Amino acid sequence: MNPARPDRLTHMFTDTKAYSGFAVDDVDAANAFYGDTLGLRTSRHEDFLILHIAGDRNTLVYPRPNHVPAQYTILNFPVDDVEAAVDELTARGVTFERYEDFPQDEKGIMRGNGPDIAWFTDPAGNVLSVIEDVEM
Repeated sequence: MNPARPDRLTHMFTDTKAYSGFAVDDVDAANAFYGDTLGLRTSRHEDFLILHIAGDRNTLVYPRPNHVPAQYTILNFPVDDVEAAVDELTARGVTFERYEDFPQDEKGIMRGNGPDIAWFTDPAGNVLSVIEDVEM
């Protein structure tokens, strides 16, 4: 830190509207999945996809050659009823992940170990979830 400007770094990001981003191997497939399957509003900017998430929480989706899917949850979608969300997404062709380390029911929902949650992947293999809406 520059001793002549001790507060500069401390306050640099105070009013910055940070956003998140992640990579995919096929932006067109991501657009179809996030827009059509999940029902998010999307837009394109050159080779990038922008997910317009509620609360002005835009997320940048960018193409990456030799993409390797994230092995952790990149987006959590809070819902009032995880089971209803799982049923609706299953009807739309989404398959829910099963993890040996987590007690999940026949639908893939983990219950009673924190908020109810179920994981699925986007076409690029990135992990997403529907999770019981808890106050953040």
